This record gives sequence, structure tokens and C-alpha cells, in this order.
Amino acid sequence: MSILEILVWPDKRLEIEATPIAEVTAEVRQLGTDLIETMYAAQGIGLAATQVDRHIRMIAVDLNGGEPEDRDPALGPYVMINPQITEREGTIVFEEGCLSVPGETGEVERSAWIAVDFTGPDGTEYQMEAEGLLSVCIQHEIDHLDGIVFPERLKSHERARIRRAMRQYKPA
Repeated sequence: MSILEILVWPDKRLEIEATPIAEVTAEVRQLGTDLIETMYAAQGIGLAATQVDRHIRMIAVDLNGGEPEDRDPALGPYVMINPQITEREGTIVFEEGCLSVPGETGEVERSAWIAVDFTGPDGTEYQMEAEGLLSVCIQHEIDHLDGIVFPERLKSHERARIRRAMRQYKPA
């Protein structure tokens, strides 16, 4: 297992659209494990392969916090390969943060409920429904795979404020 370096916005590599994964190999499974470990080390709830400079369609999500006995399997951890939203309903506004935009948050409007198809690290095809924070987190991470970071979904003055704040970080 490895803790990977997380790119910081506005690093241009975060704008690269991820390519689909054709086959679940040992290398792909290892990246899934590394994404989970990196996400935990950074105290995040989601991480996309794009954020660690791997431009393939894979995300990790885990909304569980606290002690292991308090974990809810419905909240993760999930490693989603080639996730695709197939249905969406309603809207919800959430105060989002991002491991690639440290210390900054912004209100983003997203679908309140989604259905998502994905492949698991074992090669099994899954369909799941998500609402609330889980829905928001999955949409946020899929945005990364499409080269979109949450400040790009904000009003221009908020995006400019966050861009100024990010000047303290130097892209790798």
C-alpha cells in the first residue's frame, strides 16, 4: 500500500479527462487500495484517481467516520471503476470541500438522488442508488474524472477567491 501525492488546484493535471478502464488488473486493484489509504491519510471522504495524477476512471468513497464498530457498510468504503450516473432526481445544495483544494469550501448544487453503475475491484458489475451526502460525494468525484474541480461550479467571485487562496500551494 502507498500513500500517493494529491494534486492541488489549479494544477492543470486536474483538468485531464480520465479514460475508461478496459480490464481490472492487479495494478488497477492496487491503485484502488492506494486511493483508499491516501483518502484515509488525508482525512477525506472521497478521492478520484485524477487527483493523484492517474488519469483513469476510478474513485474511492467512504463516508464512515469514528470507530470501526460504528461503521455502516452502506456508507463505504467503495472503490468504483468506470462509475456512470444513469439516473438523477431533485437538487440539493451542499457545502463542499476537496482534498485538492485544501482549506476551502463552497456551496455546490447537485442532484439529490442518483443511480450509478460501476465495476468493483473484483470485476463485478454493480448498480446502486445514493442520496444526500453519498450522492454528492460520488458526483463530486466523478466530476474529477471529467476534469472538473468544485470551484468551477461556483460563482465567478467565489472561484476567484479560492484561486487566490490556492496561490500558497505550488503545483508539483
